[in-house]
Amino acid sequence: MTEIQPTILFEDDFIIAINKPSGVLVQADKQGEKGLAQTLGKNLGLIHRLDRPASGILLLAKKKWALANLNEQFKERQVIKKYWAVVQHKPEKESGRLKHFLRKNQEKNLSFAFDKPLHHTQEAVLEYRFLESIERYHLLEIDLKTGRHHQIRAQLKAIGSPIKGDVKYGFRRGNRDRSIHLHACSLQFSHPESGESMTLKAPPPEDIVWKAFKAIQ
Repeated sequence: MTEIQPTILFEDDFIIAINKPSGVLVQADKQGEKGLAQTLGKNLGLIHRLDRPASGILLLAKKKWALANLNEQFKERQVIKKYWAVVQHKPEKESGRLKHFLRKNQEKNLSFAFDKPLHHTQEAVLEYRFLESIERYHLLEIDLKTGRHHQIRAQLKAIGSPIKGDVKYGFRRGNRDRSIHLHACSLQFSHPESGESMTLKAPPPEDIVWKAFKAIQ
């Protein structure tokens, strides 16, 4: 993938929020490739993660106490995280709540969704609503309630609606740039210093499919 520099959505003395392009690694990997927090050249604390082939809002902290504050907000599910996902197969219901139990396979870097709790599974919950259809694809808005490994990707696969380009989770072919059409579009949280409620939004990538959906322009 061609790496594009991330756009800064918000920055002050305590936090920085960026619009991460697809293909950019968030956290350093085992092969030694640097993650975004390192390449930005600042002493930043990673609060949450975003899959490499996905795009959208990523929030980082500049102070250790700000990192601790925001980690607690995520842990207590006080943060509202919304995503857009493009799928080829529209879910049977136009809106709904999905609850699965995910098991991560560390070796394959995959998560598998089950309908019932099993050994080494974690509860995963999201809500979705249908926004719009174009000729071949459908746009869903996801309200992520828990933050599990590859959660949205695994849960949408489980209902027969894998994300465009996500061959790892059942889509028939990949995108040319190896991205997937999953975008973290909105993040609502309390500022760690002022306590003010903040809502950050990120436009989708400059892509012909994203541009075709009028609902998000």
